[in-house]
Amino acid sequence: MKNGRSSTIRKKETHSGSGKDVVCEVAPGFASSCCVILESISDGVFTVDRNKKITSFNRAAENITGFKIQETLGRYCHDVFRADICLGKCALDETLQSGNQQVHVPARIIDKSGQEKPISISTAVLKNEVGETVGAVETFRDLSEVEELRRRATGAFTFADIVGKHPSMREILSLLPDIAESDSNVLIEGPTGTGKELIARAIHHLSPRRGGPFIAVNCAALPDSLLESELFGYARGAFTGAARNKGGRFLLADKGTLFLDEIAATSAAFQADLLRVIEDGEFMPLGDTRSVKTDFRVITATNEDIKKLSEEERFRKDLFYRLNVAKIKLPPIRDRREDIPFLVDHFIHKFNLLKDRNIRGITPETMSLLTEHPFPGNIRELENIIEYAFITCKEAWIGIQHLPAELMSESDGDRVEPSAFKKEKEFEKIRTIVLNAPGGRDQAAATLGMSRTTLWRKMKKYGLVK
Repeated sequence: MKNGRSSTIRKKETHSGSGKDVVCEVAPGFASSCCVILESISDGVFTVDRNKKITSFNRAAENITGFKIQETLGRYCHDVFRADICLGKCALDETLQSGNQQVHVPARIIDKSGQEKPISISTAVLKNEVGETVGAVETFRDLSEVEELRRRATGAFTFADIVGKHPSMREILSLLPDIAESDSNVLIEGPTGTGKELIARAIHHLSPRRGGPFIAVNCAALPDSLLESELFGYARGAFTGAARNKGGRFLLADKGTLFLDEIAATSAAFQADLLRVIEDGEFMPLGDTRSVKTDFRVITATNEDIKKLSEEERFRKDLFYRLNVAKIKLPPIRDRREDIPFLVDHFIHKFNLLKDRNIRGITPETMSLLTEHPFPGNIRELENIIEYAFITCKEAWIGIQHLPAELMSESDGDRVEPSAFKKEKEFEKIRTIVLNAPGGRDQAAATLGMSRTTLWRKMKKYGLVK
């Protein structure tokens, strides 16, 4: 026995009312080596008896499932290893019944904390010294990081990529599945950098059109003439240089989703053409004489108040009403500062994966500085700050010294604010974070970069303690 873990695999069976110990023997002196190997590998490993009760559980299995070995031994494997295949095509059942190995079976488990994880499972039988099957062994690999990298490579963004505990974000997340399922046109409003395209991609990948393409176009990046040729496509000879037929984005988005970012930047002429395509479901490529049918869902985004623009006749009202079937309004980061710690953790995890680093987090002082920053560039600015810190930080924790220089100069400027204004600003900051921190005052204190005692004293000072 080493560290509370047996170096051999034992199970107890009952035959004709009498108990019998069955031991899987290994060569003398080799058992401890096997134990060390199992404890050092990154794949989870557990063994079961013929009744599928757990007889051993390695350290990686603990890390992946969240269950400690003491909580698992003697329990049925499906009570601990809560996989989506347990009640259907259980890999262990197949192995115990047929004696055949199962290799790299895809599955998803729910760990002890309730988090879903993608895994890959392999199984094999365990036999005693006379060749009798006494149980089975299952190895499994956590594919969470692989899946996240694949999602980022393919743009298949999901709820996991949308970070937010603020009430406004929780409301958006609660509505997102229904909006996605409806197939209605969607208008997303929000300042630059708030994640409008991320929301659009999540809607697409939650929708019945998830098997089709997601085509994104930034309308502000192209002049009208190029925008029309990009969207409508063109026939050979339509203009100088058009040497062949080219399908536009309308055609490419067939059976999928077309995302038009910065829709408010388009001209009245283009808006009229877009309206006809949305209403009729067909369009005519430039220079062609035949109409082309298409079937796509439109999601548009803008950083302006498009309703106000339509009232001022700077945007077509009829198009506005066509686009504004389901509306999502994303708040700027300054209106949900309590989400900053969660966003920071999200970006640190992201860049640890992408850059093969192991940064653990940021210091309390750095977190305090970030929660005070106005973030005119919103979430995109915060992401850029964390990415920059990955360049300058060679340690386990990101400190103030690792942040961009312009952020530090702005912080120095804040220190000369009038005292009354600073107090009002501190009061609002503490009140907002304390009221919305899911982890209570301990988490609020960590977010604010102060001790729990200091937080309590300031709460009393501002009348926030009843």
